[in-house]
Amino acid sequence: MQKGKIDVTSENIFPIIKKFLYSDHEIFLRELISNAVDATQKLKALASVGDFKGELGDVTIRVKLDKKAKTITVSDSGIGMTAEEIDKYINQIAFSGAEEFLEKYKDKTDAIIGHFGLGFYSSFMVSSKVEIVTRSYREDAKPVKWTCEGNPEFTIEDSTREGRGTDIILHINDESKEFLEESRINEMLKKYCRFLPIPIAFGTIKEWKDGKEVDTGKDKIVNETNPLWTRKPADLKDEDYQAFYKDLYPASEDPLFNIHLNVDYPFNLTGILYFPKIKSNFDIQKNKIQLFCNQVYVTDSVEGIVPEFLTLLHGVIDSPDIPLNVSRSYLQSDSNVKKISSHITKKVADRLQEIFKNDRDQFEKKWDDLKLFINYGMITDEKFYERAEKFAMFKNTEGKYFTYDEYEKLIKENQTDKNKSLIYLYASDVEEQYTYIDGAKNRGYDVLIMDGQLDPHLINHLESKFKDSRFVRVDSDVIDKLIMKDDKKELTLSYEEQGELRNVFEGAGGESGKFWVQFEEMGAEAAPVVITRSEFIRRMKDMSAMSGLSGYYGSMPDIVNLVVNVSHPLVKSVIEQKDQDLAAKIAELKAQAEPLQKDLDGMKKANEKKKEEEIPQADKDKMDELEKSIQELNSQKESALKDFGKDHALTKQLIDLALLANNMLKGEELSKFVKRSVELIKPKSKKK
Repeated sequence: MQKGKIDVTSENIFPIIKKFLYSDHEIFLRELISNAVDATQKLKALASVGDFKGELGDVTIRVKLDKKAKTITVSDSGIGMTAEEIDKYINQIAFSGAEEFLEKYKDKTDAIIGHFGLGFYSSFMVSSKVEIVTRSYREDAKPVKWTCEGNPEFTIEDSTREGRGTDIILHINDESKEFLEESRINEMLKKYCRFLPIPIAFGTIKEWKDGKEVDTGKDKIVNETNPLWTRKPADLKDEDYQAFYKDLYPASEDPLFNIHLNVDYPFNLTGILYFPKIKSNFDIQKNKIQLFCNQVYVTDSVEGIVPEFLTLLHGVIDSPDIPLNVSRSYLQSDSNVKKISSHITKKVADRLQEIFKNDRDQFEKKWDDLKLFINYGMITDEKFYERAEKFAMFKNTEGKYFTYDEYEKLIKENQTDKNKSLIYLYASDVEEQYTYIDGAKNRGYDVLIMDGQLDPHLINHLESKFKDSRFVRVDSDVIDKLIMKDDKKELTLSYEEQGELRNVFEGAGGESGKFWVQFEEMGAEAAPVVITRSEFIRRMKDMSAMSGLSGYYGSMPDIVNLVVNVSHPLVKSVIEQKDQDLAAKIAELKAQAEPLQKDLDGMKKANEKKKEEEIPQADKDKMDELEKSIQELNSQKESALKDFGKDHALTKQLIDLALLANNMLKGEELSKFVKRSVELIKPKSKKK
């Protein structure tokens, strides 16, 4: 028997392994099975060049659980080790057997995975003692046993083993009892080992016979050794890709389509990526791509491998050229990663372009499911934008699809404003904004649907890309001002008359009157009152909501504009009724205010060239008194106008009609509107 100390730089290596080296304790099984696969692949490589002349036989890797003995055993029929090799590869843990082997057989070892060295030591995270019973493939090799109890002390002694290969026996410690459950082992095997290239057996197949479960004694193989991405696309059908997707994501809808990656220069990369149906809440769609290294599962956090927007894709990527740290759990910065990321972006864009070019009808049918993904890519990745602008689409309110170039040509003649800017009109809700859409269509304008989760960001992005162009939501202004063709019409109302009418409508608005009142000459045929929303403020609020940060705009209340069409007969009727009911009152208040204003203006003129300290205090007090008196008279006038509006059924009806058209009239106010409508249309009783 040989005794000794493991050749490490510090005797504290085991606590480091247990606490810090591996972020996730469950990966010990992945590491041990990966090593077993390595040992088997090495034997196959030796056989292929004639350095091993024996029979390969059954190379199945077996995982055995003995709950009573508290052990997990991983057995392979691979290359095995001699006592000298154990000393070299296990005791000298800084050395990796895979590196030396790769150098010697670099032309025959495409499927060699990982590094033996430290990977093996992950077993001490969960074990109080680890034993290795191994026998080398070499002729006349004797079986040996290595034992270690989680400290630098070890023993190597003669042992017994029928054939070549290695058994790793883990004596599970008290803190890791969860790994003695069959369901837990099954879970880890499915997660990490389901696509390894060597058969892995855990347990036996059971069948129902004569009303009871019977053990067949046949190995239950837990992995698919030849997964879809390792096969040639020419040998596969659509049904194969669909079935593989369902295997990966059992609860998901069918994907839109897939991309089969197969690159061998300047790096190795295989995989299958699927476009899932994504309509909203794209955060929950992330981290669905599984990363493999020679069919060994590594992680599903692939942000370092693919650009941010491509994390919305589902599927698998497999590459031996992606550098991994010792735990295979975290990616390191490397030039290969950047090349792979760029290549995947190009392949995705090329595939989308191919589908668009070869079957545009199908592409258009899938656009609503694809657009969130494509828009995300265009916003966040400049190279993807350059490729995607050829096939990215707009959809209008009639359900027709256009490329960016096609749509520009469609609207250029009719939707260019007086300043030569091309105006892209859009709606975010076809039903709620129907009135505005209808008004725009009546002018011969086309309206886009921009109702996607990322559309506020996309609009800003496209405005920075499109020359002399602006996006304007169809309810952001009255129809004549959405696309200004001529200079604004002058109002027939004086400034004072506008102020009076504004007070009337503010009074009629009551609690629902949290809006800015504006006036326009829109013609007798247009609506009497229209509600609009500021394009800039609304867009800033939308983007604040998307970012999850309220900020200045996010905390602002919803601001709407109440645009009063002073050309409309009903608005003129309101003005006439206001003048009729309040003319005497306003004239009286005006008569009282005019001499006061005259005195105030005179005193201000007399003192305008004086410094503040030169103005007599008596004059200051007098001017303050005059201003207060004038303000009081103006307040009385404003109150009278607001009271008129509050009690004026027609004014309230006009406001409520505008609110109703925008789905903004609800609850008690809606009930009042209905009752008022009945009163307004009720026939007048005839006098006897």
